[in-house]
Amino acid sequence: MISFDENKLNSNQLKQKYTQYLAGGSLGNLKDYEPIIRNGLGSKVWDINGNEYIDYLLGSGPMLIGHSNPNVISAIKKQLDLGFTFFAGNEQVILLAEEIVKAIKCAETVRFCSTGTEATLYAMRIARAFKNKDKILKFEGGFHGMNDYALMSMSPSDLKPFPLASADSAGIPKSIESEILIAPFNDISITTDIIEKHKDELAGVIIEPFQRSIPPIPGFLDELRKVTKSYEIPLIFDETVTGFRFSYGGAQEYYNVTPDLCTVGKAVSGGFPLTAVCGRLDMMSHFDYIESPGNRFVPQIGTLNGNPIAAIAGLATLNELKKPDTYTKIFKTGNKIMQSLKELFEISKIPAKITGVGALFDIYFTDNEIIDYRSTLSSDKSRMVNFNKLLLQNGVLKGNSKFYISSAHEEDDLKKTIHALELTINSLKNS
Repeated sequence: MISFDENKLNSNQLKQKYTQYLAGGSLGNLKDYEPIIRNGLGSKVWDINGNEYIDYLLGSGPMLIGHSNPNVISAIKKQLDLGFTFFAGNEQVILLAEEIVKAIKCAETVRFCSTGTEATLYAMRIARAFKNKDKILKFEGGFHGMNDYALMSMSPSDLKPFPLASADSAGIPKSIESEILIAPFNDISITTDIIEKHKDELAGVIIEPFQRSIPPIPGFLDELRKVTKSYEIPLIFDETVTGFRFSYGGAQEYYNVTPDLCTVGKAVSGGFPLTAVCGRLDMMSHFDYIESPGNRFVPQIGTLNGNPIAAIAGLATLNELKKPDTYTKIFKTGNKIMQSLKELFEISKIPAKITGVGALFDIYFTDNEIIDYRSTLSSDKSRMVNFNKLLLQNGVLKGNSKFYISSAHEEDDLKKTIHALELTINSLKNS
């Protein structure tokens, strides 16, 4: 019998097994400085040695209302007695779909998946089915999960001229490069030129409306919406990160730009594996074999799609997010940290740019303005790794990139975080 007794293994033994039994010795996430987490509560996590960290990683974003929220736990416990998964319709997933449609402006219907990788794959596939064309335009540096089409010029070392794509991973067929066109984020002139030149081949344009931690410059999303609409090319917002985070209606509400399709995930499922493709009824009907017979039908099957535990956790999370002043609090906390970082770096004379918004932001160790992927290449990546390691030593956990802010972060967390940032930046200055 497998034992889960926490006293059976010490931290060194666990780390040894981690390296031995997991390919690459990690989950593929925080390879440079990864703690092994034992538990989380509210705004904090604890590692297997009992060290406490204020958490700005938040499971890479899903824990928008903090860890182990009691209302979410209560909802999950009730569902546990009713069943784990059914591979069939259930009340919880129907109610979650209804809530997503009410919240997200472009959503007329919803189709559930388990990962963001699946959701963006199906969003692109639906666009292809709808237009009966093959090519997709994406933006250099944009992250849309791990499917083959998404891993085109996501982090290219080979900076090809636009719109040529470059595969980011071994094992991707070379032919896929010819199916994806690449444009520079925040450059509407080059993007428009590419769209106009390839308008007869394009099935859709996919974009993170807020790319990684880079905001759109004023007017960029509006102009992109205008040009795609003028040529009747579907616009896909990948809101796996921004959905329910920037506002209850996501980035499309925050920036007041409505796409044709979008994906949502992370915050929508309370930490469980659940995502969704949402969009216009005429496009989403390609999931229906009766409405789209023959070669226009897009089959989509997944064992855990619409899992009731994930769905009830999502519903409970959304109920928390609808409470008054939730987003005001999140943005206020994040804005204070951003301002503190800016002031501390100015005092230390360490070149750094803080990009993003209160709910989600990052640091680039450079003097250059950050507006797109190529401008991020001027950032000192080794200094970022060192910063993250030092910050962890000072009791604050963040990812390789991004500070995620939750509604569970309180004033005391903020004070301790700013103190940790002071210690970290002083150490960084002297290193």
